[in-house]
Amino acid sequence: MEKINLLLEKKCPEVWKFIKFSFTGAVTSILEVIVFLLLQNLVFKGLDNAQVVDNSLLAFLGITYKGYMYSYFISSTIGYTASFIMNRKLTFKSDTNPLFSAVMYTIMVVGTILFNTWFGSFLTGKAIEAGYSGIVIDTIIKVVVMTVPTLWTYPLQRFVIHRKKKETPSQIKLNLAGATQ
Repeated sequence: MEKINLLLEKKCPEVWKFIKFSFTGAVTSILEVIVFLLLQNLVFKGLDNAQVVDNSLLAFLGITYKGYMYSYFISSTIGYTASFIMNRKLTFKSDTNPLFSAVMYTIMVVGTILFNTWFGSFLTGKAIEAGYSGIVIDTIIKVVVMTVPTLWTYPLQRFVIHRKKKETPSQIKLNLAGATQ
């Protein structure tokens, strides 16, 4: 297995990074779904049909059910925090300033969580209106909603948030000199 890892890392570094990113995403998504289901079906169970009232912004965004909104927001925050740590350390082995990475990641995640909270609430509202509800429907919607942000999260993390610093010519010479000894 180690030989395959080294081969992929040397011959197809971008493919290998995307594979690691996808694996990290799968692990943190499992964590996020478990937290979501616990919150949705235990902690906020009494709010599963409680509609958000007197909030024109949430109504405009299509966020109508409190239980889903709270469950999604909390589980997403936990999942994205775990993802940041794993991607920074394992996937991209970032050497950029951790404060810069954290701030940029936070900006991306806030936008993503707002989008996902709206999108998940919107889809859940439509499913309930159509007469579909329950743990299977909640899980399907959650997985669909979690998959969409990959369209922007991978490129942003790879090329902006967790990028590696470019080596200067003097660093390249030092690396080459060390490799020939």
